Amino acid sequence: MNNNPSVRNLGEIKLIKFIEELILKKTGKALIRDDSFFFSLKGKKLEDNLVLNSDMLVSTTDVPPHMNFYQIGWKSVLMNLSDLIVKGVKPQGIVISLGLPRELKKDNFCDMVTGMIECSLKFKVDYIGGDINETKELIINPTVFGFKNPSKIIYRKGIRSNDILAINNKFGLTGVGFDILLKRKGDIKNFSNYKRSLQSVLEPNISEREAFLLSEKNLATSSIDSSDGLAKSLLDLMASNPQCGFEIAFDDNLIDIESVKFSKEFNVQLENLIFNGGEEFIHLFTIKPEDFSKSQEIIQANGGNLFRIGLVIPEENIYTLKKNKRSELNFHGFEHFN
Repeated sequence: MNNNPSVRNLGEIKLIKFIEELILKKTGKALIRDDSFFFSLKGKKLEDNLVLNSDMLVSTTDVPPHMNFYQIGWKSVLMNLSDLIVKGVKPQGIVISLGLPRELKKDNFCDMVTGMIECSLKFKVDYIGGDINETKELIINPTVFGFKNPSKIIYRKGIRSNDILAINNKFGLTGVGFDILLKRKGDIKNFSNYKRSLQSVLEPNISEREAFLLSEKNLATSSIDSSDGLAKSLLDLMASNPQCGFEIAFDDNLIDIESVKFSKEFNVQLENLIFNGGEEFIHLFTIKPEDFSKSQEIIQANGGNLFRIGLVIPEENIYTLKKNKRSELNFHGFEHFN
């Protein structure tokens, strides 16, 4: 008897049963079987907005070599949570639809679902349900939601000239990780000096503290998640805030030391690792100059990080400052179909 059949031999009903059993085992909560999914609004204020995000994971574009199925499931949830958290919104529930290739093995399916459940558990999000369909490649399409008073949401729009640009983690690790996984041949164990970089791609994580604190105290004028790379995130902020741009200090506040080491060892352009890495899930904020020190003190006192990396300028362009030399940024980050 085959203990690890393909999903084609199991069928949708059994797959749903596996998901229900895993959720009950991990969370102690049983899924409700119905035509729709329900979430109690008990305790929610009438003036709160429902905030949603849906970010699809597709195996050919979002799953690098060496990523296992548990990690795939984890990443699919985390990348959706990040987009709510950066707005200062606490994710409450998640609905996940799955497109599964018929040759997918049961064990891999269960590992993937376990990753989705455990990521949801870590961030205290209720996994409510979803849908299953047959597809040519693996597709995971979560929809995550939360509630927030609109006056406390940190939108993309709201930047003013001379605002401070800040981040809650340093850039470069995923640039290194993707370079190793996609371009370097051989066993990734040969890159033991770059474990943090590999982990940043295969087992990404995010911090909630910074966005929640800045949101509750109305200290940020804008925010964005850097999942498409730093360069693309800056361009997206500019698109929401006409007649503004950025001057970025290319220094230790911006750059993770591991990427500097990799750049020198393998002769890889450091700027490319920093600005075009992608999938960092680092959060960017703009903060009024008079509020920055206060913001940094509050966040550090609560175990978070806030690094000043630049300034908003009244010009629709992006510049980098490196050793007192100002240069126009020529990187544009990741874009589908391009």
